[in-house]
Amino acid sequence: MPGMTRQGGQVWAHVGQAFRETAYDVVVVGAGRMGGACALFLRQLAPDVRLLLVERGGLPNEEGATILAPGVWTALDVPAGREREAAWVRRALAHDFGNVTFGPRPLLDLHAEEGEGRLPSADLLAQFPEAAGLFDPAALPFARVDLEAATYRPGAVALACGQRAVRAGADLLLNTHAHLTPGGVRLDRLTVTNTHQIVTHETHELRAGLVVVAMGADGPHAAEHELGLHTAHGRAYRQLPRLNTPSTDHTPTLRAGGLILRPQHGGFTLVPPIHHRDPHGYRPTGGRLTGVPVGVRRETLEDLLRLMAALPPLATEALEVGHSLADVPGAWLALPEGRADTPPCHQHLTEGVHLLLGGPLADPLGLAVAYDLAARVAGVGERPWA
Repeated sequence: MPGMTRQGGQVWAHVGQAFRETAYDVVVVGAGRMGGACALFLRQLAPDVRLLLVERGGLPNEEGATILAPGVWTALDVPAGREREAAWVRRALAHDFGNVTFGPRPLLDLHAEEGEGRLPSADLLAQFPEAAGLFDPAALPFARVDLEAATYRPGAVALACGQRAVRAGADLLLNTHAHLTPGGVRLDRLTVTNTHQIVTHETHELRAGLVVVAMGADGPHAAEHELGLHTAHGRAYRQLPRLNTPSTDHTPTLRAGGLILRPQHGGFTLVPPIHHRDPHGYRPTGGRLTGVPVGVRRETLEDLLRLMAALPPLATEALEVGHSLADVPGAWLALPEGRADTPPCHQHLTEGVHLLLGGPLADPLGLAVAYDLAARVAGVGERPWA
């Protein structure tokens, strides 16, 4: 059978389904939230465009940065001039994806020094009693509050976008590694042997009028090494340790020293700041705590140690540091322009190739940037947030 028909588009999930297509108008490589959203918006804006969405894993990819993204929407992270885009993203997340839980959750941005818009953090504990014990008001006496902040699961957004794109007529090819080639892509359809090795089952050459590279941290590398195009973008390996201090639906999200404590699954997911970039070829390794090897890499461990006095739970057994790198969830994260404070972007690399990157600020702005690229490809001048 050529694929499974789901209303509009075809879905090829495994190599047992023969793939005989040879050309598409648009191929989107990467079905994370950026690529999936771009595919969905393009199908909505230009329904006559034949579009293929390609993903190396399943939908959503359980190893990608989308699954491990913080999922924290906050206006405090939005650069000046991008407020309308961020507000549109918030509305879209809250109302346009039925199976995405978008839950309002205030964010307390804690600081050691007084500054514009910062309130005494001790006074805020009366308003947010569930934050008591999570931080030391003497060490972090000031805070900004975003009462409009919210949390959601980016992986659910990627899944919703992929499913809706297929219903809107996009084709979806899973378990396939795409290589960029002049005028299209080369597709390696992957399968698993009886010894659990992932191998290439078959290869296809596919022509495409336009290729959108939405491969996350692998996108700039692919453009440089497969097409010979230089980009200024970087990547970093981000780990998200678990903090097993109890949290509830009423516990606010905390941020101190760039470290986010995101209430999740009855505890906290720790999202460390990104203040470095890792070159290709670098292999992250775990660090050492009191001479004992742990799974948290050295850079992340230093951030946690620096904040232990201000955030007392970090100095308890509630912090999971693991025994090896595999014990702590982590993924490569794209850094637009090589910096953590640069918003998501899309870039025209060469004729027929666009690069689409999310990065650390994809939570509040990613969907708007994906829409903007789709609108440009479709030739639509207006944006919904204008």
